[in-house]
Amino acid sequence: MKQALMALYQRGELRAIDVQFACLMGEEDTQLDKAAITVWAALLSREVGKGHVCLDLHQWQPPSDVAWQPLLEHIDSQAPSEQLAQASVVSDGTQATPLVLAGHRLYLHRYWHAEQQVAGHIRQRLTALPVPDEARQTLDNLFAASQAEIDWQKVAAATALTQSFAVISGGPGTGKTTTVARLLAALVASHHAERTTSSALTIKLVAPTGKAANRLTESLGRAIAALPVDHDVKAALPTQASTIHRLLGAIPQRVAFRHHKNNPVHADVLIVDEASMVDLPLMAQLFDALAPSTRIILLGDKDQLASVEAGAVLGDICQYAEAGYPAAQAARLSQLTGFDVPENPHAPAIASALCLLRKSYRFDAQSGIGQLAFAVNRGEMAEVGAVLKRGYGDITHHVLSDDSYQTLMQQAVTGYRDYLTTLDNATLENPPSMADVLSAFSQFRLLCALTEGPFGVAGLNQAIEQHLASAGLVAKERDTWYHGRPIMILQNDHALGLYNGDIGIAVQHAGITRVAFETHDGEVRYLLASRLPAHQTAFAMTVHKSQGSEFAHTVLVCPPTISPVLTRELIYTGITRAKRQLDLYASWPVLRHGVGARTARYSGLPDALIAP
Repeated sequence: MKQALMALYQRGELRAIDVQFACLMGEEDTQLDKAAITVWAALLSREVGKGHVCLDLHQWQPPSDVAWQPLLEHIDSQAPSEQLAQASVVSDGTQATPLVLAGHRLYLHRYWHAEQQVAGHIRQRLTALPVPDEARQTLDNLFAASQAEIDWQKVAAATALTQSFAVISGGPGTGKTTTVARLLAALVASHHAERTTSSALTIKLVAPTGKAANRLTESLGRAIAALPVDHDVKAALPTQASTIHRLLGAIPQRVAFRHHKNNPVHADVLIVDEASMVDLPLMAQLFDALAPSTRIILLGDKDQLASVEAGAVLGDICQYAEAGYPAAQAARLSQLTGFDVPENPHAPAIASALCLLRKSYRFDAQSGIGQLAFAVNRGEMAEVGAVLKRGYGDITHHVLSDDSYQTLMQQAVTGYRDYLTTLDNATLENPPSMADVLSAFSQFRLLCALTEGPFGVAGLNQAIEQHLASAGLVAKERDTWYHGRPIMILQNDHALGLYNGDIGIAVQHAGITRVAFETHDGEVRYLLASRLPAHQTAFAMTVHKSQGSEFAHTVLVCPPTISPVLTRELIYTGITRAKRQLDLYASWPVLRHGVGARTARYSGLPDALIAP
């Protein structure tokens, strides 16, 4: 059996961990045929590696590779649940077994437990909260009057006011941060009006990555500054975001955090930005580290790529976001906002906590980026083609060819010239000048779907370095750590305060290489290059790694041939990283395939959220 599994490993069908885990389950089980449980364990581990939380026995399709056929003969694909129920390493979760069979879903125990935790924490918070009498007037003061159409930002704020748990989802430019700033102002104003002690409302802001936390700090700071509220209210609002790991108190070399169920985080309100990037186990740990009284508000774009690790928590929750509101909640929201909020008497309780922001204030009808993102998100390839041919000034489509590849390289040289020129005038002794360098670097970015190959991160980074060197902008031939080399951190290092996705710029000074990073509070700090955890050059990065970031000019490079990695969600996410200009490099067949390929992740969370 192990030899057959190793053959699949050699073909790239299984990972090494899939093989080892499957063999272990075969050795541990004492009741089911050893070959059968070994194959089921391999299949489950394989699905988890693809980002699925479980193996859905109803939707699962057997692998088509012929090398699987001898193994598949050992399992009962007609009655899989009945066969798996016989195994000693499988239970319904009431026993401590490595595998859990819950209905028609097979889980690793860790993921089943995490799913139950998240669903349980959310369901416990689905109770209506009392709202102060002056809440309607407060919302009217914070949101401009609108008679023509529903102001979904105002509805979102009202939703979060009435619930201990809320989700505000919307695409780029729909005003998630603005909405949250006004919501927090309403919460603080209500707290000031009601409190009988001098205690302030404790509000925590977090994001999955350091970059996303910095962006939240900047955008929320601007939104708070523009609020039409008293100075006392503004002074009570948070201005600093951190990473989730920093909030939970990451312990070096350990999976556990300092904050957990028995040592919860002190917070009255927790805002989680870019929630689509948070995987299921981390979300479970975060929820478990919060007191039952803590309000939780998730922000994010439900249509973006899901987390790199297993799970699509935000997407799973938002499956009920367009169901309308239960009658009681619809009435409350209508009273608080003055709008006729849609009602659905059959909507589940979770729908009371959800709100979609539908209007983009960044991309209007004249924006090619907005129109393209909308068409891709709906999977309408005919409209995608029409948008690309319409001649919008903010998007350019390049069909991949030898000529367009040279155009791509020239764009990279032009796009990165500014930060390298700014670097020439920066000094270590003047931190603001290095902040300008980091800011200039963030204005342009080349994104791709793949990590390897000439059109992946590795190949494009190497090609860009060569072209920048030919243009006299970098001196790569002298040293790997050349002056101006941008790097991305690939591994969390809690001791150094560096996290996956953080960007730094190498600086050569007096023969010593230091790397400049922008901290969560906007300062610049330097670390010796030799101390950094795993990292890579960052002229090009994957779309996954770009989540939580935005760039004035984004270049999105699709692979030259059809790839399973290229999906609608990936293309949408790449497009929406662009704020003002987008260049899309893709052949029509590849683009058509990607727009038509949806990411589906098996999960039991949607069902668990509405379980009795």
